[in-house]
Amino acid sequence: MTGGAESDRAHAPHTPRAQTHAPQAPEADRTGRLVLFAVALVLLVVCLVPPVGTWARRYEFVEAIQFSFLAVVVPALLVIGAPWRRLGLASRHPGPFDDDGAPVEGAQSWKAADRLAHGRRRHPEALRSVAFACLYLAGAILWRIPPTVNALTRHPWLVVVEAVTLVAVGTGLWLELVESPPLTPRLSRPNRLALAAVAMWTIWVLAYLVGLSHASWYSAYVHHAGSGFSVSADQQLTTGMMWLISGCAFVPVVFWNLIRWLQSEEDPDEEMHRMIRTERIRGRTVDGGQRPS
Repeated sequence: MTGGAESDRAHAPHTPRAQTHAPQAPEADRTGRLVLFAVALVLLVVCLVPPVGTWARRYEFVEAIQFSFLAVVVPALLVIGAPWRRLGLASRHPGPFDDDGAPVEGAQSWKAADRLAHGRRRHPEALRSVAFACLYLAGAILWRIPPTVNALTRHPWLVVVEAVTLVAVGTGLWLELVESPPLTPRLSRPNRLALAAVAMWTIWVLAYLVGLSHASWYSAYVHHAGSGFSVSADQQLTTGMMWLISGCAFVPVVFWNLIRWLQSEEDPDEEMHRMIRTERIRGRTVDGGQRPS
């Protein structure tokens, strides 16, 4: 009987093993991401409505805080906490994969974020990341030069245009710096480090120019002697707030990527670790051997 059963199994037609799906992320992780996403939306609203919206038209340093949150903090939290699956933009159960570990073209379970993630993996050209960085720098400079800041003071409705512009280009930049599963950065860690540093230094330079000015950098803000903040105090606070907020956001990215880069240079098994991380992000388990029968 045993020999016949073994013979039947030996001659039975081979059927491919069904694809397995990766276990879902821990509930605490999903909740944490959702909290970050909610915080980003709350901060966005707070920046646009009174009293912050009103104070930003009266004090330069409050306008600088508003700019820093719209350009740096809100996009960073949106990307890090983006609940792609809860929003229905990413599949909870990834589609089938080919022999190279890439999703099969035309898989029915793919959603918008899955297709975008696949496209970013297939086309990891640094030029695209540089283009997003240039858009971000252009947007940051545009909304910090005197003509636009003066226009914001005289026409408060423009802050909505500022918010849409800065959050859009900021989201594009942060997608190149941090992971937002299923989306992963196109750049290597050294390049992410450099990109974050350039973005931070650009904001610091803009703040430094305001702080060094002996006259009012933004003429639309009126300062009266003996009442409120002086020109010098307002501009120094502006510089300090922009340095502090941008530094708190970008410095951890710089040092985290620097540390991981140095660790990978010393670790001969980093390539294997990278492959495992990639497989986990793609939403499948890595089975290094035969499963026990």
